[in-house]
Amino acid sequence: MKTEKTNADGEPSRSLLLEVFSEIPDPRVVGRAKHDLVEMLVISVCALLCGVDDFVGIEAWAKERIDWLRRFLVLENGIPSHDTLGRLFGLLDRRALEKSFRRWVGGVLPALAEGEVVAIDGKSSRRSRSAGRSALHLVSAFAAQAGLVLGQEACAEKSNELTAIPVLLETLMLKGAIVTIDAMGTHANIARAIRDKDANYVLAVKNNQPRLAESIQTFFDIGQAASWQGVAHSYTESVEKDHGRIELRRCWAFSQLECLSNPQQWPDLKMFGVIEVERTLEGKTSLERRFYLGSIAAEAETLAHAVRAHWSIENCLHWSLDVSLNDDQMRARARNAGANLALVRRLVLNLFRLDTSARKGGIRTRRILAASSDAYRQALLGLTEI
Repeated sequence: MKTEKTNADGEPSRSLLLEVFSEIPDPRVVGRAKHDLVEMLVISVCALLCGVDDFVGIEAWAKERIDWLRRFLVLENGIPSHDTLGRLFGLLDRRALEKSFRRWVGGVLPALAEGEVVAIDGKSSRRSRSAGRSALHLVSAFAAQAGLVLGQEACAEKSNELTAIPVLLETLMLKGAIVTIDAMGTHANIARAIRDKDANYVLAVKNNQPRLAESIQTFFDIGQAASWQGVAHSYTESVEKDHGRIELRRCWAFSQLECLSNPQQWPDLKMFGVIEVERTLEGKTSLERRFYLGSIAAEAETLAHAVRAHWSIENCLHWSLDVSLNDDQMRARARNAGANLALVRRLVLNLFRLDTSARKGGIRTRRILAASSDAYRQALLGLTEI
């Protein structure tokens, strides 16, 4: 990814919204569209930034803030109706919008840090389900350290993440990153796609790979029974205490690949590992054991960090989308409308994560601040007056 514009301080320009949106092909009939495509998209981003969640709300908010919007946009024919916005989002080529989103991310995050964990996982918008159609399910790539969404890919109807993940990987710049995926994505072709991007992988192993999981379990049981005497390994552990909960995390990493079932199918495989999580809450203790394999070095600290960072996609992305941006309540279903509106939500989330001002509070609080402060909203968007 290359930075296309910098501000006066030499930092990447945050917005570039008008520039990147201008590359999206207009799907409407030439000469019959009253409203500018780029302006409609910018209005939508502004409205969602301020706490709006649907097309009706976008229209209502924009009409109230039209004088402010005209400081940055022409709006020759005023504010589009919610029906016009809904039709546009349904017609808009989602891949073109996703491409513009990735270009924008490239402007604010030119390159990933070496060893950055990129977590890939899927999420459904439950209220988007309709008669005869399943809910919209999107696979996202999330840079854990940067806290930014890098891209998304919608699962095709009657398909699953296995078909969406390779498509998403193909669109991303991942050099030097560690890509983590849960057991759904633990397949040799996905591991190869990651290595082809000059990145490393850490994949969870569960019952979808029964022989592999059994071979790791057997190796681990034998080594543990012998107190690891004569078994080369790396080990680390950590303890967390929070609200009466005590969590002990143990991690082992091994390089004895010959002990695995069919290790040669995994490109550049270097290690496998085991993580035990022992939780104590209200006097009750539970133990969970998980298996992993990867192309990273057989170092327990690296494995433990990668697995821990992977769950940030749940805590920092999926949770934020549902709780702060009401993603689960989205009902847009027409054609590409759901996927396109979901991408705008991820763009808005990134804008808040890039906020380096002294404003305090979570995403929900800052949406209120963006709605009430013209200066804060303009700073978040990086818009320049015309």
